[in-house]
This record gives sequence, C-alpha cells and structure tokens, in this order.
Amino acid sequence: MHYTFAWSLDQWAIFSYIWMQLLLTSDSTTPGYWLNWRVLLCALWVLTPMCIASCIIWKYECLDHSSESDKGGSHQDRARFLRDDESWRPCVKEIHPIFLLAFRFFAFCLLLGTLILDVIVHGGGIFFYYTQWTFTLVTIYFGLGSLLSIYGCYQHHKMCGAFNVHHMRIDAEQGLYAPLMCGDSLDRVRMEKNSDHPGKSYVLQTAGIWGYIFQVLFQMSAGAVMLTDSVYWFIIFPFLTIKDYDLNFLTVVTHSLNAVMLLGDTALNSLRFPWFRISYFILLTGVYVNFQWTVHANVSIWWPYPILDLSRPYAPLWYLLVALMHFPCYGLFALIIEIKHYFLSRLFPRTYQCLR
Repeated sequence: MHYTFAWSLDQWAIFSYIWMQLLLTSDSTTPGYWLNWRVLLCALWVLTPMCIASCIIWKYECLDHSSESDKGGSHQDRARFLRDDESWRPCVKEIHPIFLLAFRFFAFCLLLGTLILDVIVHGGGIFFYYTQWTFTLVTIYFGLGSLLSIYGCYQHHKMCGAFNVHHMRIDAEQGLYAPLMCGDSLDRVRMEKNSDHPGKSYVLQTAGIWGYIFQVLFQMSAGAVMLTDSVYWFIIFPFLTIKDYDLNFLTVVTHSLNAVMLLGDTALNSLRFPWFRISYFILLTGVYVNFQWTVHANVSIWWPYPILDLSRPYAPLWYLLVALMHFPCYGLFALIIEIKHYFLSRLFPRTYQCLR
C-alpha cells in the first residue's frame, strides 16, 4: 500500500513538472515566433471554422426566408423565427411567468455578485481567461432575461385581462356563465380577436431584436459553458497539484455556477436550440483566440492556457482538438434539451408548450 501511494506521488510530480514546463513560453513578439508552419496550421483551424460559421449565419439569419417559412420550410428555417413570447414563457403552462422571472433575477444577482467578488480578489486580469468571458456572457444573458421576463409578465397579465373581458362580454350577450381563466387559451384569444376582421389570416407575432439577441446569447452561452467547464474539470483539474496552486472557493464557483444556473433556466424556459446557431459559439471562441494572438504579438506575456502557445510542437494538434470539441459540447447541451422535451411532453402532454 505504501509503495503504491509513493508511486502515485511520483506520477503526480511528473505531471506537475510537465505542466510547469508548459507555462514557460517563448518571446511571442519576434517575427520568428509567427512565421512558421505551426502558426499557419493553427490559423487554418481557427479561421476556416469562423468563415464557415459566418456563411451559415448569413444563410439562416440574413437572407430572406419568408417564402420558405410560409410554405412550411425546413426545420432549420422554421427554427430561425422566434415567437414574441418564447423569451419569457415557461415551458409548462402551469408555471406562471413570474416564477421564471424570479429565477432569472436570482441567477443574475448571484452571478453578478460572484463576478464582482472575483474581480476584487483577483483583479481585472481575470478577463484574460475564456472562463471569465463565458461567465460574463451568462451573467448578461440572465440580466437581459430578467428584463424580458418583466415585459413578459406584463404581457401575460394584459392577455389574461383581455381573455376574461372577452368571455365576460360573450356571457352577457348569451346569458351563459363561464369561469374566469387564463393560460390555456391565450393564443386562442389572439385568434378570436382577429376574427373580427374577416379575410385576414392570423400570424403569430415574431420577437423583436432583443428577443433574437437573447436567444443567441442562450445558445452561445450553452456551448461555451460546456466547453469551459468540461475542459477545466476533465483536463486541467487533474494537474492541479502544481506547487502553490490556489484552488479556492471562487475558482470552483466560476467553473460550476454558470452551468448550474443555465441548466436551471433551460428546465424552465421555452427557447429552442437549432444546430445552425453553433456558428455563434464558434465565432465566440474564434474572437477570443484572435484577441490572444493580437495581445501576444505586441506584448510578450504568459499565455492564459498553455495549449494556446504557438511555439509548442503539438500546438496544431491542440488547436484542432479544441476546434473539434465544439461539436460534442454543443451537442451535449442539445441532448439535454431533447431529454427535457421527451420527459416533459409526456408528463404534461396538454400543457407543454415548447416548440421544436
């Protein structure tokens, strides 16, 4: 037993030595650092996905798909259209929108407080890390989500009032009694209102620009959270035996709280998760890498992640692996949402209102 324990300590010492060697970087401001085949390959792994992602965004977000949507269109074509109430409507009608608002506001306060505390403790240099980019993005998501949920609660209250007034008028005209209710028939109320104008077909109101930004933030944050937290806990964490490494409470929180809050919101919200919006996730990572390259081309400082150092012999392999990791990370979150659809649509077959 003693021999096995000593052998394990030796292995961890080797791992720690390797990691310390990775932290030692070459001078990144010299031309020789950038003018070599490794940088060319790494640039290919970064810029090619960014170009493809930009083309996909142009195809699905910028081109006019109104005719395809009217005819039904493909699943991806339909997914690009966001209903006005999707950003604030819970996935089950029994849940009032105010509960989603309360959760989002609580998550926003918790994430913002953690981010401020992290800046106070570790300084503004934490934004040199992709983790803090992701954490900030999730905080912005919950902040905007809280505002949209406030708007949604107002709209829900107004629609409930319209529904009740509409049916009270029918009761007065026909002498019938019907209980006051709202929720199940809100969409039907909108269609009944439109029946006063014969010859006009009812079209669901699509979301405004903030609704689309909110949905993109959700899909971009989901992939980024999966990437940062999985890389930290499954790749970086095993090497945390480096001498004087400060594995404190804030470090653990910043690599887990964002995922917990985002999964909680996913369980409640009605947002869709189309595959083509992985493009925004890819662009986010590409912008971060280009930011790091720009900084290191002008200032010779340490790399926040050793795998970003272009002077390493296996740098192209690391860049390729991280690029490929975007697909399982985004796919894992898509799988979680599919599991949510599967169970909730069976538990609440009449009141589950997520679109797919």
